[in-house]
Amino acid sequence: MSKNIPELYGSLVFNDSAMKSRLSKDVYKALKKTIDNGTHLELDVANAVAVAMKEWALEHGATHFTHWFQPMTGITAEKHDSFLSPTGASEAIMEFSGKELVKGEPDASSFPSGGLRATFEARGYTAWDPTSYAFIKGHTLCIPTAFCSYSGEALDKKTPLLRSMEAINKEATRLLHILGHTEVKRVLATVGAEQEYFLVDKDAYDLRKDLIFCRRTLFGAPAPKGQEMDDHYFGSIRPRVEAFMEELNEELWKLGIPVKTEHNEVAPGQYELAPIYETVNVAIDHNQLVMELTKRIAERHDLACLLHEKPFEGINGSGKHNNWALSTDTGINLLDPGKTPAENTNFLLFLAAVVKAVDEYADLLRVSVATAGNDHRLGANEAPPAVVSMFLGDELAAVVDSIKSDTYFSGKGKVEMSIGPKVIPHFTKDTTDRNRTSPFAFTGNKFEFRMPGSSLSLSGPNIVLNTAVAEELSQFADRLEKVPAEELSDAIHALLKEVFTDHERVIFNGNGYTDEWLEEAEKRGLPNLKSTPDALPHFLAEKNIALFTKHEVFSKEEVHSRYEILLEDYCKTLHIEARTMADMMLKELLPTIFTYVNNLASTGIYKKDLMPSISTKAEEKLLSRLSELADGISDHLDSLNAAVKTVEAMGETLEAGHYYHDAIIPEMEAIRRLADTAEELIPDDMLPYPTYAELLFNL
Repeated sequence: MSKNIPELYGSLVFNDSAMKSRLSKDVYKALKKTIDNGTHLELDVANAVAVAMKEWALEHGATHFTHWFQPMTGITAEKHDSFLSPTGASEAIMEFSGKELVKGEPDASSFPSGGLRATFEARGYTAWDPTSYAFIKGHTLCIPTAFCSYSGEALDKKTPLLRSMEAINKEATRLLHILGHTEVKRVLATVGAEQEYFLVDKDAYDLRKDLIFCRRTLFGAPAPKGQEMDDHYFGSIRPRVEAFMEELNEELWKLGIPVKTEHNEVAPGQYELAPIYETVNVAIDHNQLVMELTKRIAERHDLACLLHEKPFEGINGSGKHNNWALSTDTGINLLDPGKTPAENTNFLLFLAAVVKAVDEYADLLRVSVATAGNDHRLGANEAPPAVVSMFLGDELAAVVDSIKSDTYFSGKGKVEMSIGPKVIPHFTKDTTDRNRTSPFAFTGNKFEFRMPGSSLSLSGPNIVLNTAVAEELSQFADRLEKVPAEELSDAIHALLKEVFTDHERVIFNGNGYTDEWLEEAEKRGLPNLKSTPDALPHFLAEKNIALFTKHEVFSKEEVHSRYEILLEDYCKTLHIEARTMADMMLKELLPTIFTYVNNLASTGIYKKDLMPSISTKAEEKLLSRLSELADGISDHLDSLNAAVKTVEAMGETLEAGHYYHDAIIPEMEAIRRLADTAEELIPDDMLPYPTYAELLFNL
């Protein structure tokens, strides 16, 4: 570690302390007002900030600046400009203006727009987001920005997220004022994003086209050992991985990213990193950096980082748990039940709003995590099912039941726990268990949305969460704002009783992995959108468009554009996977099978010619089996290629999406079964790519 951690932390961030020390009091006050209250920033303030930011960046070795933004590709984008400004034939100065800080003009025509812009309509704008601090990456000052088209449509993931934050702030603050908390000026959604990932040796990674092009293995026989011994989870971290984690932590801490927890995950070669909570906008910016730097730093250690949701068949895939809460500017967590949740009116109202939102907009929550990669996880007994339900735990479930039945809640509260040996200290037992099978689980003072995949930008899920809960809070405020003060308590109780009764179907505290739950969920009328093509049309449902347009998070056109982009991404992902599989079968595995078959045949002929008394049964049996497998792969490969040509004529349409799911994926799965069986029969040193055993157990 190059410095002690407190000195290291945030050293490459133009954060509050840097601004306070470098800006005049008036400029600092104006900027803080913009950051804290969302007020407009004047150009003269921007100019002063730009000068201070440039000087700070130059002192830290920066030579360029960029507007760092998040287009609808799901990753980040940046165009670097030098601070250099020539003043003569051989002279130059370093300049950076408020105009350059506030606005950039990247070409918008090559980014996904979902039909919002034609190819020839190229102009786009990036606009500084002062709520997320600028930082230095390499030799470049990175300025977090929003990205929009020439006509003002949002072309990114940050803009609608900021809009959704304003929506929930507005409605939550309004409701709190009705409840008498007029000191609250702002309510912020906060998020802690747990990130799972795999590490494999870079040399092995480079030998597999499927990992290079698809970030997952399209086939591969299982290793003799997988995760069945439960010995990787929380196990001792190997030195090579520990060295990677140490450098990753250092680089993330420099950027002010509060990563705190790291450990081995369940599957071999799988790991997790978790930060402390931050405002949702900043948390998502930071998670994008976590994904980028995890991949970049892995390469420095001759490793490859896999963020795909299911890079290996037969072992657990990777998710990204979105821990979501609401906090006031006065420091109150609105989802903290306190010691007596049954008497905590604020908590119960916000809990009711979340319950109602999750039930009414379960389809949108499913859409927000819908990708080709995540379809491998959901419902696979390693991640939540595709049915959206909520876990509240025993205590809260009892509180809800008491409200529905107008009975008194007599909870036990927290209990001191002892496990026997006197040397072990007593400790306080939580009032509720955890439920890892629930898509949306209450975990003490927050909700953990467990459905997002590991490669996903968390903007989508949080846009939906913020907006849906804002809508329910708006309805609550409309209902309560005209109620006389002396009748408010009874009105709140009636509202809570109504909400918990009408939406109790979404609350499920049991095992979400069982078939019985899926049957019960169907009886309750909960949607089970098993695949991305099943889920995406719900984005365009009238109630969902009305939700987004009412709260000015998306326009109707922006909703349709996101639908088109998600559908296009699904189709293109599977198209790449199908072509990669065909390429690897035709150019790698089938030739290997033919070579081994030829070797076996030659051995059999040799033995018959020179040792006619010795049996060739083993060779003949293996030769016959491999020939059958090669024929099967070849036949299914013909079918796959024909199906790909058929779907290519459909474009990126919903019809194509269903065709990929219903026709192409089954062909790929059939090829995989045959290929995996063939791989088990071929010597490892003959295979043209590393096996699962090499990929998962060589660190």
